[in-house]
Amino acid sequence: TLFPWYVVERPISEPLRLAMWMWTMCEFAVSQKSARKGAMPKESETGLGASTDERSVSDQIDAIIDAPGDWRGQTLSQLRAIIRKADLEIVEEVKWKKPSKPSGVPVWSRSGILCVADTLKSAVRLTFPQGALIADPKKLFNTRLDSKSVRAIDFYDGGTVDEVALTALILEAVAVNSSKTRRR
Repeated sequence: TLFPWYVVERPISEPLRLAMWMWTMCEFAVSQKSARKGAMPKESETGLGASTDERSVSDQIDAIIDAPGDWRGQTLSQLRAIIRKADLEIVEEVKWKKPSKPSGVPVWSRSGILCVADTLKSAVRLTFPQGALIADPKKLFNTRLDSKSVRAIDFYDGGTVDEVALTALILEAVAVNSSKTRRR
């Protein structure tokens, strides 16, 4: 509801005008927030899948891998195996669940996010948030090269995955994250 301006019978001072405007804006924000909250259906009503409490992270990532049903799922499965084998302390997570991507995004981290996987229409992308700080002697990074911090690798249908070079890249990302943690 808006501030009842009609109850003010005399000229309003500037501080009072500001206070009334802020009251109106707060009321508007609260009404918008409650409208948004009520508009979103519950996950059980949408049929978009189980919550994180019902399925393990590993099962959720398996579902993400199986979803494309083509070479992208196979490539993502291969990348997952390489990442997990590179360092046994790497943690798998599923983050950023939203209506446009209800299953979420697979994320691997150790002392911070190492890499994020995503299936695109014509590629599987492995994004390294700290990629600009990672040495890449084998030139695996092939996209997001103009970014100041992020680098990514797109894997295409029929392409091969250089397991040794990718393992080295992941270990370098672990080293970058670990050094960043020690500085804090």
